Amino acid sequence: MAQSVAEQLVERVAALSPENLPAEVRSRCEDLLIDVAGLCVAARRTDYVRALIGSVDGGGSCTAIGHAGAFHAEDAAMINGTAAHGEDFDDTFEGGPVHSGAVIVPAVLAACERFGRDGRSALLGIASGVEAMCRLSLVAPKLIHKAGFHPTSVLGAMASTIGVCAALGLDRKQSVDALGVAGSMAGGIIEYLAEGAWTKRLHAGWAARIGLHAARIAREGFLGPRTVFEGTHGLFFGFAHSAGGDFDALTGDFGDRWVMTGITFKPYATGTMNQPYIDCALRLAKKGFAAEDVAEVLCETAEGYVHRLWEPLASKHRPANDYAAKFSTPFNIAVAFVTGGAGFEAFTEKTVRDPRILALASKVRYAVDPNNPYPKAYTGHIRMTLKDGRVLEERQPHIRGGMHEPLTRDEIERKFLGNALHGGWSAQRTADLLRALRSLFAGAPDLSAFRG
Repeated sequence: MAQSVAEQLVERVAALSPENLPAEVRSRCEDLLIDVAGLCVAARRTDYVRALIGSVDGGGSCTAIGHAGAFHAEDAAMINGTAAHGEDFDDTFEGGPVHSGAVIVPAVLAACERFGRDGRSALLGIASGVEAMCRLSLVAPKLIHKAGFHPTSVLGAMASTIGVCAALGLDRKQSVDALGVAGSMAGGIIEYLAEGAWTKRLHAGWAARIGLHAARIAREGFLGPRTVFEGTHGLFFGFAHSAGGDFDALTGDFGDRWVMTGITFKPYATGTMNQPYIDCALRLAKKGFAAEDVAEVLCETAEGYVHRLWEPLASKHRPANDYAAKFSTPFNIAVAFVTGGAGFEAFTEKTVRDPRILALASKVRYAVDPNNPYPKAYTGHIRMTLKDGRVLEERQPHIRGGMHEPLTRDEIERKFLGNALHGGWSAQRTADLLRALRSLFAGAPDLSAFRG
């Protein structure tokens, strides 16, 4: 009987050890740990995180970063994952796109806290899960989104499962069963795009929760289909509408070549594909003309962006709320040009009602570039025609913060500090958490000091 894709993946992960991980992989896992923790603090006082906190029972042994009390492991993973992804300021991956840190880090930390695993186990789990998630996004590029599902949610359920299995030391049979179980738990539709509902925020947290629950179920002997990925009725058939795919991209050289080292850390608190457009808008804003001087704006874009970031165009010109604004390229361009930034303060109920921003956004149109390299690269282009006839144009060939223009550790830590302060923490407490995160893989993942 031929090995299934899940069996091949588990075999690859089983060959890994914390000591043999490349230094660059360990460093990237540390970066993810720092970035995710800061984002958890940043979102701790938001309405959507408060709603999740109120929906679960306390009394567990795990930490929801920045919240008083302790939670059951699955609940802690869900809360932290939702908080980390909630403002769309978390990492992404050119090739996917998927947000791996917000899924894998919360799942593995909760598993290690609950079952007393050490920092080495956490490192192995995060590395395994993040690498699996990035590679899963390469199996059938664009098809999951096109089918109406969120790849971070669907693929995150599987990747968090493999990460938790690695961290907890499940055997190969248990790990394959866990993946099979997770396949029946996965989901996540993208209808949030219609009116700016909060469900996308939950997708990362729910995928983290699935990883923990699937691993725990399989550890007790529950059977799952070993052909969960490639089967006639498997994951990719269900969510990509095709049982085919490049499964060698997932398993072929797993552990020998690490694609996760190319993860992107976002410089702006908004959707992935908007980031290069913001860079273009900020450069244009420095050229000495005002928003009122603009007659029209035309952007070249990828076909894969249209149904999420450009259409229906009237709704993208006037987003329904601050969250919907993050998935409108016209609004992102306008708010960056008018305000000079795209951080937390750019996406508020005030900015989505600002007449200057909305006036400029209403002038933005798009044209599909059939040669756009998406999803291999995320590009930006803006051509502004002014009322006096001048035409100014900017292009961004890649997303900043990724493999072509990575953020340094110092920049990631500065982002962390800003996020924690935004969440209402003191400089001292923020510094204490950063110090604990820097040494977590060398000790034990105990975050209990950072509750409340």
